[in-house]
Order: sequence, then C-alpha cells, then structure tokens
Amino acid sequence: MRILSEMRLTELISPQGFDCDCGKHHVMAIRHVKIGERVIEFLPEILQDLAINKPLFVADQNTYQAAWQYIEPVLCEEKINYEKFIFQEEHLEPNEYAVGSLTMAYDRSCDGIVVIGSGVLNDIGKVFAHAAKLPQVVIATAASMDGYGSNNASMIQNGLKVSLYNACPQAIIADTRILAEEPMHMLQAGLGDMLAKYVSICEWRISHLITGEYYCENIANLVRSTLKKIIDSADGLLYRKQNEQEKIAEQDRLKYYQAIENIFEGLLITGLAMGFAEMSRPASGLEHYFSHVWEMMSLQRGEIPQLHGLQVAVGTLLSVEIWQKLHTYAASSEDAITKAGQFIDSFDSVQWENMVQRIYGNKTAKQIIATANAEGRNNKLKHAERLSIIKEKWHEIINIVESELPSYEDLISLMRKFNLPLSPQEIGYSEQDKRDALIGSREVRNKYVTSSLLWDLGLLYEWEI
Repeated sequence: MRILSEMRLTELISPQGFDCDCGKHHVMAIRHVKIGERVIEFLPEILQDLAINKPLFVADQNTYQAAWQYIEPVLCEEKINYEKFIFQEEHLEPNEYAVGSLTMAYDRSCDGIVVIGSGVLNDIGKVFAHAAKLPQVVIATAASMDGYGSNNASMIQNGLKVSLYNACPQAIIADTRILAEEPMHMLQAGLGDMLAKYVSICEWRISHLITGEYYCENIANLVRSTLKKIIDSADGLLYRKQNEQEKIAEQDRLKYYQAIENIFEGLLITGLAMGFAEMSRPASGLEHYFSHVWEMMSLQRGEIPQLHGLQVAVGTLLSVEIWQKLHTYAASSEDAITKAGQFIDSFDSVQWENMVQRIYGNKTAKQIIATANAEGRNNKLKHAERLSIIKEKWHEIINIVESELPSYEDLISLMRKFNLPLSPQEIGYSEQDKRDALIGSREVRNKYVTSSLLWDLGLLYEWEI
C-alpha cells in the first residue's frame, strides 16, 4: 500500500491512482498543479494539454484586479483567444442566481472555463463546468480555503447550505506573486480552515467507532502530516509587509512566500483527501457546521457573513472547548445512560420542529425536517443502538480525543499569535447565535459530529459553551 503522507503532490494526483488498505482505489481527476513564483507562465501549456482553445475567464471585481495583470501578458504573448465574465456583485453568493448568471453569459464558442478566485468562485465554477461538461482550470487568488482540489462544491440551494458533489478542476495554478498580495484576513481564513482538521479527523474516527461509517487511516494521516507542516512554517506569515512602502529583507520575503506555499499546498491536499474519501469527512466537522449555520443566519438577516475560514476558526475553538468539558463526563455511567434514556423517552417531535423553524426559518426548516424524518434521525431504536456503543466504547472515544485534539490553551495561544478571532462576537454573532448554531449543527445534514453525540447523551439542549 502506498503511504499518502510520504508521497509528493505530483504523485498524489497520479492518473493511475493507487489501491489502499481501506478498500478504495484512490484517484484524482486533477492533471496539473503548479505552486510557486511565476507559475502563471504554465497557463498556455496547461490549456493546450486540456484541449482548451478558447477559455472563458470567470472572476469577480476583486479577483480580476488581483490577478489579471499577471494573466493578460501571458495570453497576449501566446496569442490565445478568450472571453471574460466578471461578476459585478459586491458580495457574491454561491447560489442558483450566480450559476444562472454565468450560464446566461456563457459563449458557446468557449471550450473551457478558467476561474480566477478562491472559495465562492471556485464552487460556482465547479457546478457550472460539471453541468456544461467543460474542463476547468483555477487560478488561485488566495490561500483562504480547502476546496480547491475537492470534488464537492459548498453551495446555497433554496436557502440551505449544501455540498454538491461535482467534478474537481483539472488544473490548479497558484502563483505566489498573486497570493502574497491577498488581504491578511484571507490568509488568516486559510489558517483557520486548516486548524479545523484537528476536529474533523477526531470526529471522523469517533463516527467510525459509533456508526460504522467508512474511515481511512491513510487519508487521515495525510491530513495530519499536512496540518503539522503548516503549523511548523506558519511563523513565516509574520514577515508579511504591512504596506507598499515597507521593505523587508530577501530572506524574510522568502520565508513569507514559503509559508504561503505551505498553507496553499496544505489546503489543496486536504481537498484531495476529500476526493480520495469521496466525502468531506477528512476536512470538516462540527467546526464547519458552526460556520454553515451562522452563514445561513446572516443570509436570513440580509447581512454579509465573515469569511468562512474565520468562522471555522471560531468553530474549531468552540469544538475543542466542548471536548475539554466532555472529557470529564462519565458517559458510560448508569446515571449518564439513564439521563440519555429519559431524554429520548420525553423527546417531543413538535417541539423539535419548532426549534428547527426558529433557527432556520420556515423555508429551510421544511427541507431539514423532511430529510431528517426520511432518515430516521430521531429514531428511538437507532438512538438506543448508538447509546449502547457509546457506553461500551467511551474509553476509546476519550483516547481518540486525547490523541487528535490540541489542548484548549495551546489552540487559543496559536490563534492569538496570528490574530484570529476567538469568539462569535468578534465575527458578528451573539451568545444566542452561538447556542443556536450548536443546537442547529446536528440538523445541517446526517453527519455524526460532536453535537450528534451530545444529542445522544441527552446533553445538547442544555449544553453551555
């Protein structure tokens, strides 16, 4: 078996793929990845290899301004014919309207799509390229999220945050000249999105233990090693110039560029990990659900949410805080099992539906309730089965937590070092929003996360964070 954490990036995207002890044959559709200074010059070669003769470039106003100055000279030198579509929205949402706008603007003489941007544009591009059966290239403008190399798009559909499994881009270009100029809060978002992997791997293992969900240690270890590499080099971000006039030593500039490359590569590899696993488990858990619920709250209120990675950073800290308290809970004791049994016996589906409607609003709540009922998410027999396993395996669960999660003190120290937000209030959400996000996180979709475990133990609706 090939050990993923020991493979170079070029090996990870080998078109032949490789068999794994987990029973899957891991393979990615990505054919080209270029990370480094001046790698935008590989664009013509990549377009030729993908048989893209006339690309459609897709950007928003900010990403166009950040990257076009580097892209246009390359196109002119090679005399490449192309079309452009620039979203004009000040705040672009990954929803049906955005995909529809791109579809209406599409010139059928174009035979490929080149997305200039990061999270939202990347996801819109995936959905559109998959539907139109077009090859997609991404020119990254920020090391801010882990979805570049994944085969899923985080979209808003009928007001609900969903993951749509499409195709990943065939090529990704990350020129550090472009990434180096991204706003600092986007770099912080990228770091925040990587910190989430502590929780996601921990919860993946716990879910495997309790629900029997598929798990691959090879993929998990790839994510762990990537996270360690990023944390070890993150200090390089502190060498960033604060303004255009500031001059820094060449060795400090190189440290900054190297830190950006490592963060981008790490974010990309966790996207590959999702593709290998064919699900989002290796990269997201409760910490992402905090972010998803907060984002849906913002949309309901007509407000602009903070960057996903910054919300995820706060969600990661909250998730670790929950486990710091849960660590001392005697979940296998008779008192705990009795409490859980009393909770499920007194469970009121009408009250539950009212709670979902209050948090999500009527339109989105209808979808959540219908899906949860179809899945039997609140089924008493299924609850009893999980509770029996929790009682038997609680010691193993705690061992997983101790081996995967940093201490709350170490995590908050690291986040302070890079000036990451430490509370929901710092990103625009109240104490009630925090509590509602924890309760509502269980209902986002049928994925066993820490709030699911709290629900099984009868603790979720009374838990204080």
